[in-house]
Amino acid sequence: MNFVNESRGNPDNAWISIIMKYNRPALRKSIWQICNSLLPYLLLWYLMYQSIQISYWITLGLALLSSGFLIRLFIIFHDCGHGSFFKSKQANDIVGIFLGILTFTPYYKWHYHHKVHHATSGNLDKRGVGDVWTLTVEEYLNATKWKRFVYRAFRNPFVLFTIGPLYVILIQNRVTKKQMNRQEKLNVYFTNLMILLMATLISLLIGFRAFLLIQVPVIILSHCLGLWLFYVQHQFDEVSWERQEAWDYKNSAMKGSSFLKLPVILQWFTGNIGFHHVHHLSSKIPNYYLARCHYENDFFKEINPIGMVSAFRAFKLNLWDEAARRMISFRRIALPV
Repeated sequence: MNFVNESRGNPDNAWISIIMKYNRPALRKSIWQICNSLLPYLLLWYLMYQSIQISYWITLGLALLSSGFLIRLFIIFHDCGHGSFFKSKQANDIVGIFLGILTFTPYYKWHYHHKVHHATSGNLDKRGVGDVWTLTVEEYLNATKWKRFVYRAFRNPFVLFTIGPLYVILIQNRVTKKQMNRQEKLNVYFTNLMILLMATLISLLIGFRAFLLIQVPVIILSHCLGLWLFYVQHQFDEVSWERQEAWDYKNSAMKGSSFLKLPVILQWFTGNIGFHHVHHLSSKIPNYYLARCHYENDFFKEINPIGMVSAFRAFKLNLWDEAARRMISFRRIALPV
């Protein structure tokens, strides 16, 4: 979607000139971010191996910290797919593919779905690709009992953060589909092969058991935290959804994506992705400029932040009520007889 070119010259789109100032990656910042994310992650991996012989509780504590750095690496992977981390497409692709192996995520497959998500986020008539499954009240009431059961299970936090990460890691990111193009399919095969090769080589060095004791908690914890982040970025109290005829790119970004105000340390580990409204306004802004873009411009003062309490309350919001124009819980509707 070339919204920048289409919007120039329109006085209602002054926001274009605002975001264009931040759409330029800085090579030194990008390289430094790779260094302060990848090197600590590798060091923690080594410390986890050393700690196994002392206490596995120490290992698990280090796994939680390691998962934070892996999320930070995933944010770099995410930026590379948007072409926002380096000016060079080749550099973005090389780094993105490499980080896709570390995060167990095929680069081209994931980013195809993610780009569809950016182009359709908040559009009720274009749900289903790269988003969180969301039904309207009417759709839910008219659904079969089985579909309602599956939907309620999907929206249950326990299922979402136990079965969800395992499904993403073991199935969703590992298989190809007929509609995928050749590049996406080959990248899935390549990523799977490299993960297998990585696991084999490390297992030969430290043993298969030690590899599992380290890698499994790190990859599951990072995916749990990543799923939580993605969920609350588009499922919150003041979120806005529109039908196609009323859908607008700018309003979708500003009202359909959250400003998740995290503690400073969590903001650092998550690569400022809590400024999701800015990211959806322009996916070309590198993660290290998202906060700066928000705070330097009065344009974003209308955005109400959501805190940690509101973020967890989002799990009680399950359906979009088109009449009330807000997300509501299952408890607020009456099922048909």
